[in-house]
Amino acid sequence: MESYRFIIHGKVQHVYYRKFISQALQRLGVQGYVRNREDGTVEVVARVYDDQYDEVIAALEAGSPMSEVERVDVETLEEDDLLYDGFEIRY
Repeated sequence: MESYRFIIHGKVQHVYYRKFISQALQRLGVQGYVRNREDGTVEVVARVYDDQYDEVIAALEAGSPMSEVERVDVETLEEDDLLYDGFEIRY
């Protein structure tokens, strides 16, 4: 299991992107959170099993029906000391 920070660029705020991602990643059993950032991007921090990675990326790239994802930047988190209890939307 690895922890990642994904930064999603494009039309991803005010288009139900966070709710869509929250539901998709909950179905996969991923733990973490999604939140809007002040610069107009969306951040997802998640613990992902190796066999889930492709599905997570596919969900992030697809987004909600109203979103338009331009790109997804990925960073592996070396030390993840955050406590997770499911997947949540942060405000």
